[in-house]
Amino acid sequence: MSTGAKLAYRPVGMAASLAAGSLASIVFRQIWKRISKEENAPTALQSEYSLPKILLAAAIEGAIFALVKALIDRAGARGFEKVTGYWPGS
Repeated sequence: MSTGAKLAYRPVGMAASLAAGSLASIVFRQIWKRISKEENAPTALQSEYSLPKILLAAAIEGAIFALVKALIDRAGARGFEKVTGYWPGS
């Protein structure tokens, strides 16, 4: 991959990461509402929640973020390749 193509992909990758974070947050909130019947997920500093519940929320959130980020990064890379002919990861 040429240096110019790598530089051209940086804004695409950054935009994809921002989109992935936003989308993952929305997806996690909806899933948490359905499985817990609570509006918001617990955080580590909320003493009214048990540690297992906090860890469960964190694990689900992390898995969703990783999945959504991988999907969006892959789609961005494929789109970049279609436009430029270069795979951004190579």
